[in-house]
Amino acid sequence: MKEFKGRVIAAGTATAEAVVSHEGLNTIASFQKALQFGDKTATCGDQNNRDLYGKQMAGKALCLPQTIGSTTGGLVLYCACSMHRQPACMLFSKPIDSLAAAGAILADVWLDGVSMPVVDCLGEEFLQYVKDGMTISVSEDGTVTVED
Repeated sequence: MKEFKGRVIAAGTATAEAVVSHEGLNTIASFQKALQFGDKTATCGDQNNRDLYGKQMAGKALCLPQTIGSTTGGLVLYCACSMHRQPACMLFSKPIDSLAAAGAILADVWLDGVSMPVVDCLGEEFLQYVKDGMTISVSEDGTVTVED
């Protein structure tokens, strides 16, 4: 078990199984099937992301360095939350970009009964340590606990 401390973007608690990307997450390509075609498990549709392609993201602890892609990234995250197809939490090794932060914060403020804690600045060691299938717990204060 190892603990990491990051900056809270959207507060909350979560415990979920990790899915890990060492590449940036293209939000629109990754969540397209979930938003347009009714995929309730939010299977990653970004064929350019070798780590996540074909893996379920809904209800998982999504561990990544950063998001990439278009200016719709924040809206995509907000819509995934509004459709209850969001990750259990999003954990960034690097600082979050303003678009992804806006989507997560708006979902946190505007959507009742929806939770997607977001923590950034967890560091490169976090992304090197965490592996698919590990159990991740997120605390309100930005502490992230990783268990084998």
